[in-house]
Amino acid sequence: MEGPCVAKHPRRTHGTYVVATRLFAPEPTPAASRNEALVRAMERAGHRVRVMTTRAPEAEGHRDTVRDVSRWPVKRDRQGHVKGYVSYLSYDIPLIARLLLQRDLAGVISEPPPTTGLAVMVACALRRVPYAYFAADVWADATGTVAGVPWIVRKAVRCMETLVWRRATTILATSQGVHDRIIELIGPRPSVAVVGNGINIADFTPEGPLAEEPGPYLVYTGTVSEWHGAGIFLDAYERVLAEHPGLRLLFFSEGAHRDELAQRARDRGLDGVEFRRRLPAPEVARYIRGAVAALSSVAPGQGYDFAVATKMFAATACGTPVIQSGDGYGNRLVEENQLGWSVPYEVEEVAAAMRAALCGEDTPSPEHLRAWTEQDASLDAAGDRAVTALAPLF
Repeated sequence: MEGPCVAKHPRRTHGTYVVATRLFAPEPTPAASRNEALVRAMERAGHRVRVMTTRAPEAEGHRDTVRDVSRWPVKRDRQGHVKGYVSYLSYDIPLIARLLLQRDLAGVISEPPPTTGLAVMVACALRRVPYAYFAADVWADATGTVAGVPWIVRKAVRCMETLVWRRATTILATSQGVHDRIIELIGPRPSVAVVGNGINIADFTPEGPLAEEPGPYLVYTGTVSEWHGAGIFLDAYERVLAEHPGLRLLFFSEGAHRDELAQRARDRGLDGVEFRRRLPAPEVARYIRGAVAALSSVAPGQGYDFAVATKMFAATACGTPVIQSGDGYGNRLVEENQLGWSVPYEVEEVAAAMRAALCGEDTPSPEHLRAWTEQDASLDAAGDRAVTALAPLF
């Protein structure tokens, strides 16, 4: 069942489709790469597309791979991220005006957060055009895992998110888990499509230079937040270190728990643990290639077991096996496709997987990992699936 705004929208066969996202290439985030792949796929399909995004520090000297990118200055936090309500609104409020002023607007594809979805919904209602929403995750569930968030904020995010979903012509879900959670919250509807997620397999490859790093090491790339529960890797590493004193653990991370984890490592005297700045994809790939295993986790009991971290795909694209800790969809993906070690969210289980990786026990071949990624976790393939799912918008 479609929302009331959808039924009133006339079908437009010509015009410009806007992808509204605060994150777009060259920002080194999975969402930015996913959006770039979507726009390229839309252009391949013959659609005229404009990206309305933010002015990124990394954009200086960058040449966009898509035709039309409009960047707006926004407030960023001290780490350079567009994160937090003030940052979101510094993008969302001008976005409404930008959409209202866009000539020949045929439709909009909105990225999270839900505040952006709400801004798009309002603008599209005024312009009487349809919109789609790209559900990479469920923001209200994620908000529920953050300590100290007032209940009224959680309630507001839930109401905002479900309202945006209900009025969207199409919802693009990045995984079956996200799809099922959306259906659970708003009821069955054919407008929710699973398009998958993935990695830019041109940036992450088994072939290429290796980072000049001494000794064996494990690598964790990407966000460390409450629902990731990455602290379990520090606990497991501490146990394995006594048997493998040369082992190191490298984090290329950002997120709410980064400073906390770094302080915990210092307090325990874990000199082999290093927290480094986030890197562009080709650079971080050098470190992934040389790692004995890449680490990924989803803490159970946070309402986020359906999530799949794209760091997993970056590793398999480089031919590096994954240690996945948790009890959800990501674990099933690793186990069913033989991508490494799928273990419960328990310290000794994770430590045992680290030992197995160091000893080369049951390690999948780089060829197998790469082949699986090309077939099932390529961003270009996900972009093509998204364009097919967006047919009601076109």
